[in-house]
Amino acid sequence: MVKNFKDSIFYIITIGGFSAIIYFLIVFGKQQEVGKVISDSQPVLSNWDQFKETYFHNITHPLAILLVQIITIIVVARMFGYVCRKIKQPTVIGEIMAGIFLGPSFLGLIFPELSSALFPPNSLSNLQFLSQIGLILFMFVVGMELDMKMLRNKARDAVIISHASIIFPFALGVCLAYFIYRSYAPQNVNFLSFSLFIGISMSITAFPVLARIVQEKGLTKTRLGNIVITCAAADDVTAWCLLAAVIAIVKAGSFLSSVYTIILAATYVAVMLKLVRPFLKNLGDKYSNKEGLSKPVVGIFFIVLLVSAYCSEVIGIHALFGAFLAGVIMPSNVRFRNIFIEKVEDVSLVLLLPLFFVFTGLRTQIGLLNDPGLWLTCLLIIAVAVAGKFFGSSLAARFVGQSWKDSLTIGALMNTRGLMELVVLNIGYDLGVLSPEIFAMMVLMAVITTFMTAPALTLINRIFFEKFPSLIPGKIGKVSKYSILVSFGSPQKGVSLVRLANALAGGSQEESDVTAMHLSPSNEINQYNFAEYESESFRPIKSEAKKLDLKVNLFFKPSNDIEGEIIQTANESNFDLLLIGVGKSVFAGTLLGRFMNYTTRMISPTVVYNSILGRESLFEEGVLDEKVKNILRSSKIPVGVVIDKKLEKIQRVFTAVFSAHDLFLLNYVEKFVVNHGVKATLYDTNEVIGKNEKDQEIFLRIIAQNPAALTVSNEKTISKSLLNEHDLIVVSVEGLKEVIENSPFWLSLKPSVLIIKK
Repeated sequence: MVKNFKDSIFYIITIGGFSAIIYFLIVFGKQQEVGKVISDSQPVLSNWDQFKETYFHNITHPLAILLVQIITIIVVARMFGYVCRKIKQPTVIGEIMAGIFLGPSFLGLIFPELSSALFPPNSLSNLQFLSQIGLILFMFVVGMELDMKMLRNKARDAVIISHASIIFPFALGVCLAYFIYRSYAPQNVNFLSFSLFIGISMSITAFPVLARIVQEKGLTKTRLGNIVITCAAADDVTAWCLLAAVIAIVKAGSFLSSVYTIILAATYVAVMLKLVRPFLKNLGDKYSNKEGLSKPVVGIFFIVLLVSAYCSEVIGIHALFGAFLAGVIMPSNVRFRNIFIEKVEDVSLVLLLPLFFVFTGLRTQIGLLNDPGLWLTCLLIIAVAVAGKFFGSSLAARFVGQSWKDSLTIGALMNTRGLMELVVLNIGYDLGVLSPEIFAMMVLMAVITTFMTAPALTLINRIFFEKFPSLIPGKIGKVSKYSILVSFGSPQKGVSLVRLANALAGGSQEESDVTAMHLSPSNEINQYNFAEYESESFRPIKSEAKKLDLKVNLFFKPSNDIEGEIIQTANESNFDLLLIGVGKSVFAGTLLGRFMNYTTRMISPTVVYNSILGRESLFEEGVLDEKVKNILRSSKIPVGVVIDKKLEKIQRVFTAVFSAHDLFLLNYVEKFVVNHGVKATLYDTNEVIGKNEKDQEIFLRIIAQNPAALTVSNEKTISKSLLNEHDLIVVSVEGLKEVIENSPFWLSLKPSVLIIKK
């Protein structure tokens, strides 16, 4: 107390004393103004007018405009990406559409004043520079994603297919340029430059998007998946080398004039491969852990990236090629690349890359296609692009010995263009080779060819009467086994879920079947570390299963729709129970969070529909987030949601039976008691147990197995001390509502909570 009093006196004297000194200095300092000429010819503004003028200056400041643009772009890109994930499309399509939405084709057309205020012409240069930085980082990661060892080991078929998938559309593109040059090429652009850019635009495959589709279709570890990933990687390397040569020719004006640029570029590539790469390899081998990868070391690698981008830009083959090459020559040490990719990808993917999509959208003026002839040309471009890439890849794959199904699948995947196409188109637009009309047509072609990949794969599989590999490897039988699917996020939570599954299923492998599934959130670029990430994710699960002497089937998959994948797996496989961890709502706990929660729920069609039917309240906060609620709503099998509080052992279980709807919980009590020797307490405050013959039979069966294992309580109130003696509280979804309304303290006590949906 004395110390607190002394501290308070010191604080008051210090702050008060120095504040008084400052005040008197300002008052007496006024006298220093005598003799100073302070003139202002401007009319004196009122305080309110001064505030308005200052406020207007602040909101129109370039930095303020840029920040508002970034916020708007990220929010809209996430929204469109979310919609695309829901319809099983790559999020890159949603981000491209977000760019078109915010550009003159929609926002500028419908709300021109808002568009001009949000994206004033003089602010676009700042947006462009930031988007270019994002692209440089993106191409750097794409370069690191390429596994050059894989290219060398599987080069023959991959090179044949990938080069055929380049030369065929390239030739068709040049042929197309011959017919549209006079009508659509900008003034002062020669045919060589125009035709080369149309050709290279037709030849691009989006390696990152293709890799993501392959993973999400479950093809990663198949022969077909390996072939198509290798083809795309070889295509990427070849196409970017070709693009560098095309840019050099376009800037020089002719092939002969570009020879000097090409020689300089070849010298630059040789220096990067022969001198810089060995140096970086030694550095990567030495600093291959997070502790060793200090800021000075990271700085060296970033300097290499920036110097490489600068050199390629100065030489005349574009900074993006330099960034790509810098990524390719990074140390091949897997641990190093994992760490470095993690440092770069989030800033590039989430913050800066959407700026590029929107900048592209601001350039895309679909309104310019205001004539049937222009739309016919657009359709012709799309047809040539699909014919060149799809059929060129398919025929080459068939020639090297692939089946028709695999050949057509390779063709459909190689026809994916995505972000990489936009990069090429923007380069052509910046160089003045592509007119605004052709640019708009090409952007539409990129969107459509990427969008059609998933439907094309589905159609191919229907035609050949085959399915992609099953989501869960191996056939899950239900003969006499009790099958449990455990879907976990973090490995630590997964361990608790496996312990719970073991307690429910019993240790006998003849009577139980437990599958642990980990779905990793996928993005559009990073698939380099999935193998190592899979191993790390399951290591604690394997260790726990060994301790429990429990055989656990393991399944890992990257996914951009984890919620949907969990529901699909539960509904399509022969499981008896799905166990998932709880995700507390991000909106809970604060006033702003509650407001955002209510707003989000009011615009959700599912929530509104269920509230009309009386299934849930529109203004419900609860303890479960919307993803968990959607899994509960959509799953056709029983679901157990676990609020894990470091569930280390399961020796005593408290089960709450509030009404006849909760009597199904007796089945789970029986499993705990019989399979795991658990002591169970049944809380039957309304005395509903025993009124139903079937439920009474289960109750008597439990007692017959172990009379001392079961205790029934009819007390109206349960003490905290009694609940804390248990390891687990079991309630139904309906019972959870009762707990929240009348006994919310249950959820804050020591025991973990298992919420079961019948």
